[in-house]
Amino acid sequence: MEMELKVNQDNCLGCGVCVVACPVNASISNEVAGGHGSKTTETIMMVENGFIKLFSPEKCTKCGTCQLFCPTDAIWLE
Repeated sequence: MEMELKVNQDNCLGCGVCVVACPVNASISNEVAGGHGSKTTETIMMVENGFIKLFSPEKCTKCGTCQLFCPTDAIWLE
């Protein structure tokens, strides 16, 4: 069974640490690597209205970096 990226909005602070930590996001959007918001919805996830929203979860390589850096365990692989 394939793992899937999940987000618990109740725990999400909208801090964007996962967005910046994600190596795939950084490779897609240079702004992300600099700690700025992505300019494209081609990224896996982005902060939208104060919450993490998954835009292109199919691009996720299941590396778990987002989960590792999330301070509230709001994003994980299942």
